[in-house]
Amino acid sequence: MADLHELTALALWQELQTGRVSPRELASHYLDRIERLNPELGAFVTVTRERALQRADEVAERVPKTAPLWGLPSGDKDLWMRAGVPTGFGSRAMADFVPETSDEIVETLDEAGAVSLGKTNAPEFGLPAYTESLAAPPARNPWNPERGAGGSSGGAAAAVAAGMLPFAPGSDGGGSIRIPAAACGLVGLKPSRGLVPAGSGIASLAGLVVDGPIARTTTDAALLLDGMIAKRNGRIDHHYTLRAPYDDDGPFLGTAVRGEGRYQLGVMTTSAWDGAYDIAIAPEATDALAAAVDAFASLGHGVEETALEPDDTYAPAFRTIWQAGAARIPAEGEVLDLLEPLTAWLVERGRALSARELSEALSTLTAYERSFIRQLSSFDAVLTPAMAMTPRPIGWYDQQDGERNFEQQVQYTPFTSMLNVTGLPAIVLPVSQTDDGLPMGVQLIGRPGGERTLLSLATQLERRIRWADRRPPVW
Repeated sequence: MADLHELTALALWQELQTGRVSPRELASHYLDRIERLNPELGAFVTVTRERALQRADEVAERVPKTAPLWGLPSGDKDLWMRAGVPTGFGSRAMADFVPETSDEIVETLDEAGAVSLGKTNAPEFGLPAYTESLAAPPARNPWNPERGAGGSSGGAAAAVAAGMLPFAPGSDGGGSIRIPAAACGLVGLKPSRGLVPAGSGIASLAGLVVDGPIARTTTDAALLLDGMIAKRNGRIDHHYTLRAPYDDDGPFLGTAVRGEGRYQLGVMTTSAWDGAYDIAIAPEATDALAAAVDAFASLGHGVEETALEPDDTYAPAFRTIWQAGAARIPAEGEVLDLLEPLTAWLVERGRALSARELSEALSTLTAYERSFIRQLSSFDAVLTPAMAMTPRPIGWYDQQDGERNFEQQVQYTPFTSMLNVTGLPAIVLPVSQTDDGLPMGVQLIGRPGGERTLLSLATQLERRIRWADRRPPVW
């Protein structure tokens, strides 16, 4: 039998169900890999070995095997609270914080039978598109540790790519699942706003932040997504009247396993940022897009080029929301001095905003959502590059000039934030490697509630290119 970390999450679940491996044995295997690999990669900021092993025993003894993630190792993003476990939010300002309660997404994963091994690395309060805080070592890319793992779910992606976890949950407010997944050669799915009750986006400013899966394969991503949705008595336990369209055709895992259907695809290299910044798409990104287009065309899908209408309202409105979100960071007085320069810049700008500016920005982005959906409504899904550049080197982002830093983030990842604004589902998929071995991928954008189409397309592309058979050098 192959080493346990060689198996997909779905295969591990099957091993657990048949009793060929126990939750404790599986947790121990991954904890040993974390002990060996994490010092180089910085995927975890806290490892809870004893707690994880106790939890594995508890799952074996008390949790029904019908739980969708029964016995599977996972990790909590360090932006999520777990009672009794240090939660640093990637910030020196929160270095001594140990919460007394857990966030709902953490409780949901527990109810689904997952076994948390610790806290995965995240940048300060999840704001940047890279995971290089002053509170912890940077999350490094398993394909080349001189490159970053992306952010803000950078630790989660580094852990999955290096085989320290079979999959990992993340959160995405401007690309924070898709950016690190693309950088680390993984599948990353941002669900529709309103689909995952514990991380629906509805309670976040402008509806931006949703929770979703990072995995090595499409089926593993679907398996984790089903666990994060947490159906009760066969129904999704929605907390709000607003929710994503849902067809109730069974678990998403079944859709991903089947990988069926023929669809009409748009291909797009324009973004919402084109009117505000100089967006240049690197040849490596263009090559990955072309490879995906060729693969989908050969599979019988319709493929047609498209482009977004010019727009000069999105960029200033999104910047306003990003700054306004930082205004709520719990830092006052001397604690402000512990914030990193980018965070401090965002907090200062956010707290200086007027109610009128915030209201206008929210109205602008709501209008953009309606326009974006209209423009792409003739396609079942739309294909873009995942990122505009290759994974960025550690230290590439300007740490002092907030304006320059924001520009760099936009230039690296121009295709992600517009899907948070519009609430649409999107998935990034690895496609190819650069000459020096770095992964490059593509993004598929779905219609409202279009996760099943994305998963079907992703499985078909995965079967054609067989990316999941590749491993980074640290493996």
